[in-house]
Amino acid sequence: MPWLFVFLLCLSLSSNADEVSVCYNYGCAVTAKVAIRANDLREIRSVLKPAADAAGEREAISQAIGLFEIFAGQQAPTSADRGGNLNDDGVDGRMDCIDESTNATAYLRLLESKGWLKYHRVLEPVKRAPLLVNEHWAARIVEMQSGQEFAVDSWFFDNGQPAAIFRLEDWLDGAKPNE
Repeated sequence: MPWLFVFLLCLSLSSNADEVSVCYNYGCAVTAKVAIRANDLREIRSVLKPAADAAGEREAISQAIGLFEIFAGQQAPTSADRGGNLNDDGVDGRMDCIDESTNATAYLRLLESKGWLKYHRVLEPVKRAPLLVNEHWAARIVEMQSGQEFAVDSWFFDNGQPAAIFRLEDWLDGAKPNE
């Protein structure tokens, strides 16, 4: 009968989690499926639910991206990721802006599919290329009422930190955190 217990345990775990595909090791060289469990989702929901307006929801999205990274990092080596591209060179689990924007978009799409985004829709990732060799990517959202687009950029920070969110035109002009 131990097989029945294992089967029921697996069934209960899968029914209480949402699976998200994450990528890492630069350019999405490696992908992994991670389970965002019910208690993880409750924590993320508790961050988003109090948002009373679009600005509050963007702040909550920033926090939620950090939480998603923590939960994913418990199942994939992405907890080793450090901000930028130089602080974790060669480390398994490192992420460049392509990995970060892909993962953040997947997390945002999960929030959107649950109906937890009241003021924003998720768009495809966006690229800026101020110099031909200096390409940078970010996730992207649009405020539904105003049509204003925003870049959601977690690349600047170590794994698990809140993402930076910029008005898209500022981000395209090269905006960085604390500027």
